[in-house]
Amino acid sequence: MTQPAKKTLGMILKGYPRISETFISNELRLLEKMGFDIHIYSMRAPRENFSHDSIKQIKAKVTYLPSSMFFGLPAFLWYNLRLFFHMPKRYLSCLKLMKSRFALAPKKYTWVKHMLQAGYIMQKSVIDDGVDLAHLHGHFAHTPTTVTMYAAHLADIPFSFTAHAKDIYTQDPRRIADKVDLAKFVVTCTNYNKQHLVKTVSNGKPIHCVYHGINLDLFSSNGRPTKATAPYNILTVARFVPKKGLDTVLRALAKLRAEGLDFHYTLVGTGKAKENQKIQTLIRELGLADVTTMTGTITHGDVIELLHKADCFTLGCREADDGDRDGIPNVVAESMATGVPVVATEVSGVPELVDHEISGLLCPSNDVDALAMVLRRMLEDQELRAKVIPAAQEKVRDVFDNKKLIRTLGEIYISHGVPCGKA
Repeated sequence: MTQPAKKTLGMILKGYPRISETFISNELRLLEKMGFDIHIYSMRAPRENFSHDSIKQIKAKVTYLPSSMFFGLPAFLWYNLRLFFHMPKRYLSCLKLMKSRFALAPKKYTWVKHMLQAGYIMQKSVIDDGVDLAHLHGHFAHTPTTVTMYAAHLADIPFSFTAHAKDIYTQDPRRIADKVDLAKFVVTCTNYNKQHLVKTVSNGKPIHCVYHGINLDLFSSNGRPTKATAPYNILTVARFVPKKGLDTVLRALAKLRAEGLDFHYTLVGTGKAKENQKIQTLIRELGLADVTTMTGTITHGDVIELLHKADCFTLGCREADDGDRDGIPNVVAESMATGVPVVATEVSGVPELVDHEISGLLCPSNDVDALAMVLRRMLEDQELRAKVIPAAQEKVRDVFDNKKLIRTLGEIYISHGVPCGKA
């Protein structure tokens, strides 16, 4: 008797849910609406004690993988030993695959863990729980795709992955190249990334560019006037990491204040303790403490409320010392959709959405004077604002509507043989 076709798309994520990754939860929600049967594999438990409303709409079951070699060792050994005795040849073949990549691993013990996590997926989820995986997809080209690659090998199914930003630029190109070699296809979120991948790891495999997109239903200018008046409300939403260039933003704001500009600055986000302390110290040293509100991590709904009060959104994105850089921060698109003009730096994929003097203002990264100048111009040049704000909203509608983009992504999956119930 013919076995029924496998139908489940497995998504391997570093963590789920994550407050900073609304683009992934939106993708999962919309792919389910298209008819994809999804099972989520999370490499660690959630670290935040709240999540976005979109998470509640996702029906996919979640399998949390052991994340610690120490605490997870009993589970790792139990499921991997059983899997070895169940399919010794394939397990040894996967060990051979891991060994071939071992010299490239900066932290070799983590690669053993990734192999064990893949074995856990195969034995616990596929064999014991009966999840009928047809295809695996890893989000981020580093550790999630390593686990995806091993698990797909063990399950003898194809895999693909999405490459974003840090996972591309801080990883040895050889480690991405062998993943591309084995993958059926690759997705990335900017044309800048696509060009980089084609140039550095091109081997003829399909590399598709699909922007993350945003849910345009959540954003509206509500007929707000384009004119801004002092004291201006300036907003930044960012993780406290070097690539965001928050020090450049703060120094530009200090320069503007010294020149007499009247404003209040709201900084949304957080980082590791060392980065938090660094930002707080710099705010005090620059004399900005009395005009700055630091909110910490807040919900997406709270961010939207702040956008409705903002006169300008700014980021100082840069290429960090380790090569890390942004793609297109979703909050840039959200600001544009809300009618909040964007002032940012011309890094990575940002110019693909923000056209200088058309849908926003750009300047070189790490240039305090240039950022201060374009910030002042965006706040005070009312004719420019009247032109930029509607153009930015139109740009986002044209190229960053996640409903259209996820439909495109779903069609890419289908074109590569990933099953979809409504296809």
